[in-house]
Amino acid sequence: MNQQQIQAPKKSCYFCSNNIDAVDYKDTLLMRKFMNSQAKIVPPRRTGNCARHQRMVTRSIKRARAMALLSYTIK
Repeated sequence: MNQQQIQAPKKSCYFCSNNIDAVDYKDTLLMRKFMNSQAKIVPPRRTGNCARHQRMVTRSIKRARAMALLSYTIK
């Protein structure tokens, strides 16, 4: 008997659905939404972000880490 893969419905991009054009590195509460408990950046297949906004999120998180607004690791 063949097992069929059950595909989850496609998640929508948070930024596209809320009409947000730019991602601000100073908005740390929003950036933490796209990080896991070990302070790693969550991949777009889990968040549902489109490629354009995922690049913006990644850039903003890295910028916030460099300016010490977000931590690189969690103790």
